[in-house]
Amino acid sequence: MFTRFSVTGCSLELLRTGERGIVIVCKNQDETILSKLISMGILTGTHITLKQDFPSFILTIDNIDFIPDSESVRAIYVRIIENYIN
Repeated sequence: MFTRFSVTGCSLELLRTGERGIVIVCKNQDETILSKLISMGILTGTHITLKQDFPSFILTIDNIDFIPDSESVRAIYVRIIENYIN
């Protein structure tokens, strides 16, 4: 018999529109990318909502929308905190 399972942590790229997550790590050694993330307020523990994923990612942090570049998106890993709402 199969049991239910859920993904509790994943790359930001895998979130669906409307899902929320808490940043658990920013994986990148490039100081420029890390600086961009910090300037957007994306640090460990930050709550993020994925507002749109195509054609560009739009993230909402504290009611402010951000459009990060693809390298920045790939560097962000989150723990999902809400079910898919869209």
